[in-house]
Amino acid sequence: MRLSPVVLTVVIASLAYATPPELAFSRLLPAAPALAAAMWPVLPTVLLGTVCLLLMIGLSLVFPDLGTWWTAAGIIAVTVAAAYGSHLRLQRERTLFQVRLVAEAAQQVVLSPLPRRLGDVEIESLYLAAAAEARIGGDFYEVVDTPYGVRLLIGDVRGKGLPAVGAAAAIVNAFREAAYDEADLVDVARRLDASSTRYNAAFAPDGSLERFATALLAEIPHGGGRIDILNCGHPPPLLLNGAGLRVLESETPSPLLSLAELLGGQYHVDTFGTGPGDLLLLYTDGIAETRARDGEFFPLAAWMGGQPPTPPRELLRALHRDLLHHSRGGLDDDIAALAVRLGRPPDGSGRSGPGAASGR
Repeated sequence: MRLSPVVLTVVIASLAYATPPELAFSRLLPAAPALAAAMWPVLPTVLLGTVCLLLMIGLSLVFPDLGTWWTAAGIIAVTVAAAYGSHLRLQRERTLFQVRLVAEAAQQVVLSPLPRRLGDVEIESLYLAAAAEARIGGDFYEVVDTPYGVRLLIGDVRGKGLPAVGAAAAIVNAFREAAYDEADLVDVARRLDASSTRYNAAFAPDGSLERFATALLAEIPHGGGRIDILNCGHPPPLLLNGAGLRVLESETPSPLLSLAELLGGQYHVDTFGTGPGDLLLLYTDGIAETRARDGEFFPLAAWMGGQPPTPPRELLRALHRDLLHHSRGGLDDDIAALAVRLGRPPDGSGRSGPGAASGR
């Protein structure tokens, strides 16, 4: 592709030399510098235009009736315009590069790199932003190791792209503090709701619709054996073990973040039994709502249930691949997922027996 302007120049010059003058292929020479402007810097573009001009003069010596001066004037005019266009393109590319650096810095603040292992808990993350050229959107996650166990957060701010980034950052930053300070997940959720509400009051969303977020909090005690989940209107996690797939549905969902005052501030924690090697998938609705060309949703539960014993990284790699295959590369929503393997399986199989579930 980078050499296509040169190839075009050679093809046009060869056709102009090998065909009768009446066909006037030489009049296509201005197309070469025009094409070069789309992919080359200014100086090579000007040099190619000069080569085209010299070729035109050389062809005029072989075929005196080619209308050399009209074509030469066209080559000069197009080369000048192409050089200016190349200059503007490079300026835009430099600006886009700076914007990407800022986006990457924002991603490091909101979605800092997660540890691959906390004790016996293995963790892997996946994030895809729907906004064009964006590295971050309205989905968020975080994992911290606290005195109360490994605590996880995943959620989704209503909206996409940069308007949702600030709200996501407020929630994640509040979680990083509250997860260490609060012994109860209910108090952590209240801190997140307060932070989200303050942010929305300070930076009102566009339009008449409220900005809110779904979120799911999970706590894995250091001793293992169970997982506590507080679900604020978020898709339920999936737990895979030797007995098959379990959907960890909350008996009583908690209110969405920033809507607790409207819906009532009653939070509920559900406890589910787990065993070593159980594989947990936390995800945002962008995954379950990924559509194929015919409108069919991605069958996440069936997909998860059919996965072999695998490390979290391999699970998310397969999920990413199959999402792109299902949508044919047309992902239209932010996507986030956390894959967690709970403890080390005693037989190395990656699966274990079923656990009991209870609510409180």
